[in-house]
Amino acid sequence: MTRCRIVFSGSGGQGVITAAIILAEAAVLYDNLIAVQTQAYGAAARGGSTRSDVIIADTKINYPKVTQPNILVCLTQESYSKFYSIIRPGGLLITDSRYVQTQKRVDARQKEIPIYETVMEKIGKPIVFNICMLGTLLGITGLVTPFSIQKVLENRIPPEFLELNQKALKIGLAMGKKYSD
Repeated sequence: MTRCRIVFSGSGGQGVITAAIILAEAAVLYDNLIAVQTQAYGAAARGGSTRSDVIIADTKINYPKVTQPNILVCLTQESYSKFYSIIRPGGLLITDSRYVQTQKRVDARQKEIPIYETVMEKIGKPIVFNICMLGTLLGITGLVTPFSIQKVLENRIPPEFLELNQKALKIGLAMGKKYSD
């Protein structure tokens, strides 16, 4: 790995920022990588647009913001419309097929994945949508180890929700492998 720039985008309440924090922590604490994570909120915490940038590298990171991501994750139509044009040529664009209709073609590998639908079908609670999305990303990219995400979940998630989140991660990893090239 040299450097991977990721932008997670969606709306407040979807857990976009939490997923980004978990990814960055996993990279630093358990996979011996360097990572930075930044975030931006829209007008409202819940329902407004959110964006979180993560840079993961094995060398020093000088600037914490992402201008051209290698990976762009869009969980809402608004975030897709706002950010699809910033993806680095040849990058990876992941969208949730329930909430995002991709219209514009970009020079990227586009993956339209039924993440929300799968969470509702297999778990029945949207609260773990973000962890399933994170698992999907890892299943496609192998960015960090599933073990490292698991360890961060154990430290961050209240015990009564841990099993639910572990299940969502596992479902996401399997889905990501299915959709990887």
